[in-house]
Amino acid sequence: MTAWLSVQRGDAPLIVSIPHAGTAIPAKIEAQLVSPWLARADADWYVNYLYSFAHDLGATVIATAISRSVIDVNRDPGGRSLYPGQATTGLCPTTTFDGVSLYKGAEPDAEEIAARRLAFFDPYHAAIGAEVARLRAMHPRIVLYDAHAIRSHVPRLFDGALPVFNIGTNSGASCDPHLSARVEAMCKSSAWPTVVDGRFKGGWITRRYGRPAEGVHAIQMELAMRAYLREPREITEGNWPPPYIDEVAALIRPNLANVLRRCLGFAKESS
Repeated sequence: MTAWLSVQRGDAPLIVSIPHAGTAIPAKIEAQLVSPWLARADADWYVNYLYSFAHDLGATVIATAISRSVIDVNRDPGGRSLYPGQATTGLCPTTTFDGVSLYKGAEPDAEEIAARRLAFFDPYHAAIGAEVARLRAMHPRIVLYDAHAIRSHVPRLFDGALPVFNIGTNSGASCDPHLSARVEAMCKSSAWPTVVDGRFKGGWITRRYGRPAEGVHAIQMELAMRAYLREPREITEGNWPPPYIDEVAALIRPNLANVLRRCLGFAKESS
């Protein structure tokens, strides 16, 4: 497609969306920022590495290299909060997760937000929509799995340590309960802390595309990064992100592979 949008097509009834692992920031936007490092700090670090096996399972993998600080393709394009009353970041974030300002001066205005949406948000969702339509033409039902990760401790967003596996189904609306139950059981068998529809119930992707009655079952997985990274007590420009170490990530990758296999097994069953 383009240098910043990647679509690896498979024919299995599974799409893996990776919307937040990108760190690319156009030079014009980077010049407006307080710190390029700060603007990249909230990336879903290395999620594309964690799920590098997905295409081998026959899944279609859709990812963007664009940083979420440019535009967040997992937010409501109308600007409405997905978590009313709770701290969050917007379509074109103006702060980090910790509430630190990203811009030196003026923040993106309506014209700038519309331009970023046209350049990045709309093509990402056009790709998802096209792959959903293609695979639904081949299968009675498919699973859209939205892959995320976040620091284990972000006091502005949640109290204490986040469970490792955070499964989001938009309170049960985005997928069949049998699918979420299978994913939950797989995660709990790992002994890692697991929650369904806790702090993270699923973002715009899960809520927009999850239409169980139409054969499209969407589920979000938000991982706490301590499961695959050596998280420092306090992040600084000198220690974040920590390096990706295969031996550390190997503790969680088999669980993730089994989760995707559960998704495939569900999708391949007759409806």
